[in-house]
Amino acid sequence: MPIRARGPRSSYRSLVVAAVAALMAVLLSPAGAQGASPGKARPPESRPVYSYGDAVRESVWVDTGLDGDGDGRNDRVAADIVRPREPARQGRKIPVIMDASPYYSCCGRGNEGQLKTYDADGRPVQFPLHYDNYFVPRGYAFVAVDLAGTNRSDGCVDVGGRSDVQSAKAVIDWLNGRARGYTTRTGSGRASAGWSDGRTGMIGKSYDGTVANGVAATGVEGLRTIVPIGAISSWYDYYFAQGAPLYGSGPEWLSGYVESPEAQDRCAAVQQRLVDGAPRTGDWTGLWTGRDYVKDARKVRASVFAVHGMQDLNVRTKHLGQWWDALADRGVERKIWLSQTGHVDPFDYRRAEWVDTLHRWFDHYLLGYDNGIDREPMADIERHPDQWSTDRVWPPRTTHVTTVRPGTGNALGVGTLALKPARPGATETFTDDPSQSETEWAADLDRTTGAKAGFRTAPLTTGLRLSGSSRVTVTATPSTTSAHLSAVLVDIGPDTIRDYGSSGEGIITLTERSCWGASTAGDSSCFKETRAGTATVDRTVVSRGWADLGTYADARKGRPLTPGRAVTLTIDLAATDHVVPAGHRLALIVAGTDRDLIDPPDSTPTLTIDLARTFARLPFVGGTGAFVRATTGSAAVPDSPRSADAVGVTPPRPAARVPGGGHA
Repeated sequence: MPIRARGPRSSYRSLVVAAVAALMAVLLSPAGAQGASPGKARPPESRPVYSYGDAVRESVWVDTGLDGDGDGRNDRVAADIVRPREPARQGRKIPVIMDASPYYSCCGRGNEGQLKTYDADGRPVQFPLHYDNYFVPRGYAFVAVDLAGTNRSDGCVDVGGRSDVQSAKAVIDWLNGRARGYTTRTGSGRASAGWSDGRTGMIGKSYDGTVANGVAATGVEGLRTIVPIGAISSWYDYYFAQGAPLYGSGPEWLSGYVESPEAQDRCAAVQQRLVDGAPRTGDWTGLWTGRDYVKDARKVRASVFAVHGMQDLNVRTKHLGQWWDALADRGVERKIWLSQTGHVDPFDYRRAEWVDTLHRWFDHYLLGYDNGIDREPMADIERHPDQWSTDRVWPPRTTHVTTVRPGTGNALGVGTLALKPARPGATETFTDDPSQSETEWAADLDRTTGAKAGFRTAPLTTGLRLSGSSRVTVTATPSTTSAHLSAVLVDIGPDTIRDYGSSGEGIITLTERSCWGASTAGDSSCFKETRAGTATVDRTVVSRGWADLGTYADARKGRPLTPGRAVTLTIDLAATDHVVPAGHRLALIVAGTDRDLIDPPDSTPTLTIDLARTFARLPFVGGTGAFVRATTGSAAVPDSPRSADAVGVTPPRPAARVPGGGHA
């Protein structure tokens, strides 16, 4: 084909094409790409090329289609938006990172309890956390949604129900042109989301992450990914553990805690429905069915990056385990971080790695960049404070459930844990003592006490890894008409761990600050640094679970027990990933009320455990073979004080909790 001479028009077009290509190269190339090896391509990465100071800051009120407060008009929820101004000028549409929360005015977000702030005209000034500072200059919009009944939104808080979920879902619908938005709370002026490409990623910790789970379970179109941090997957399991109450109050308390003062005046009927639908008996009701996202995991279209503290005693890892397993059955793309902390955001225990990983996650799922994050190891797991390992998939493919069984030992209440069943008729007996907790039980594992029954392996000859969710089946004969049971797995041996029972739940907040993104006078990107808060212990609780023995016949409905009659019940334990090292022992404790974690029954039962009909099903990496290898042969028992108190360190105890919040 002959080569044609280029005239002025074709030369101009070539220059434009070249300029656009150069601009795209700048936008997509990662920081430091200039130092890359010649010829070696670097993964694309969004760059901070847009002005944060000149960003559009606006508020939109979105029609939810519900009238939760019964005032005769649809509720509107406030969505505060900050987005770069330049893409709209260039005719480009951008994706959204969203955090829908009830905490923006009552309680604050993050380690420093940041609230939203507004100028004299009601325009948003401060957006809590770093998401806006970091991602807006990189071409994302950040949208902070006030759940119905909170801050500047209409409606009522219904604690995980339809109103909470619809608050965020309606905003995603608006971003995709399927819902109406308004420029004011009560006016008729319409607001358009013409700047949005409709692709949304939801993120949030605790209640916020819970809403993300709930919205994903609707299958709403446009939600591309969620990042739930310490999030609830079923609200029943937040308030009860198979009939055993976990808190002294129900969801109506949390509703009142987060609602705006004006909402409290108009939402008495909703509050009463929460009271009526959540009886403290622990029975499952229709209210809980409507707040169970696990059952709707089949509808999830979004990818999921789940983050949880394995010692989170506020939102326990049972929520993570059952949600994760349900998503796996659905084939959802997933990633997971498991830390040694309690209810803590990864920004406060692994900050640089977290920001980088989150950046690449959103770049991939919202901007469509092929940066390889979907091909990286699925799981990051904290083994010791600030020491992490990875797994290609989680739990590892070699994980298999193994049935281990308690047996009698040389002293009452100090038994064995092995593969062989106990002889028929073998028993252990204890009396519920609500003044004791898993901390005291674990400290007393090596001696006879009246409040628990403990069972230990021999010292391990090799490390033994638990990965996933466990179940413990107990056959017990009660002396009274009511009883609660606890089952606890313990690693017996010295270690230094994150002090999850302290007020910081495994972190210590410092005075120094680090900055993550751009700042304005009213919204700083600089946040207090943290370091690991640690404790030296001689035994570590690995996982725990609880149940009302009266649910033996039906997990969703309790019944009075018959004194002297044996019943069999299975307790679900929280998901975990823990390596019991060589020289340590793995132990199972069966006891009654776990102080500070479940409420006691209305009687003081003595329970006799039928050991031959009691067993634990534990997920070992390597299965039964790994357990056999680890528990046979000989191993040196490490030097260890009898309790952590002996070396001047108090074993971790549960921190005071705020339902739905904790480290909000």
